[in-house]
Amino acid sequence: MSDVPHGHHPALKHHFEDLGQQHEASTLGMWVFLTTEIMFFGPLFFAYALYRSEYAEAFAEASHHQNWKLGVTNTAVLIFSSLTVAMSVYFAQKNRRKALVVALALTLVLGIAFLGIKAIEYHEHFEEGLFPGSHFTYQSPLAPRVQMFFVLYFVMTGLHAVHMIVGIGIFTWLLIRARRGEFSLEYYGPVEVSGLYWHFVDIVWIFLFPLLYLVGRH
Repeated sequence: MSDVPHGHHPALKHHFEDLGQQHEASTLGMWVFLTTEIMFFGPLFFAYALYRSEYAEAFAEASHHQNWKLGVTNTAVLIFSSLTVAMSVYFAQKNRRKALVVALALTLVLGIAFLGIKAIEYHEHFEEGLFPGSHFTYQSPLAPRVQMFFVLYFVMTGLHAVHMIVGIGIFTWLLIRARRGEFSLEYYGPVEVSGLYWHFVDIVWIFLFPLLYLVGRH
């Protein structure tokens, strides 16, 4: 616990009465932001559902070119990262500075691992001629519709990867602050709010994985 009086904590912004009010405001702000993110990803999922209903055979054919083993690995990586994020909030609340630093560091490692695996997948698709546009050389009577699948695949997973990169930046910032001992039972809001963002990104992937890797596979 900090020796600084609760109402005059150095992290307290001047426009809030106390840390509790500040924490509630930041949490509400993150939930509002995540709502806009749902609206952002929603049309993409709708487009996927629409085109899959129209081109079911082509989408099933395209899904067989997905490396489901790498997809499963990345799913496991993100699920474990959600655990490390949850533990980081817990350690921040318990004033366990070293454990908090370890949990945040593990989250970063897992996030980077996810992006590395995704880069391997992208490279495989590029080498197989499955990258949409001039590099798409897939030969099949259903090739144009298969290409639509990969347009959606690269757009949806690419936007998800961008969110992962943002999350890695946020958790790098948290790790730096945690090493300085800035978080405690009375002030852990940034860790918790950032955790909400990370969990959202994980949930998006939980929906992407079966749609892009498993649907249509028999």
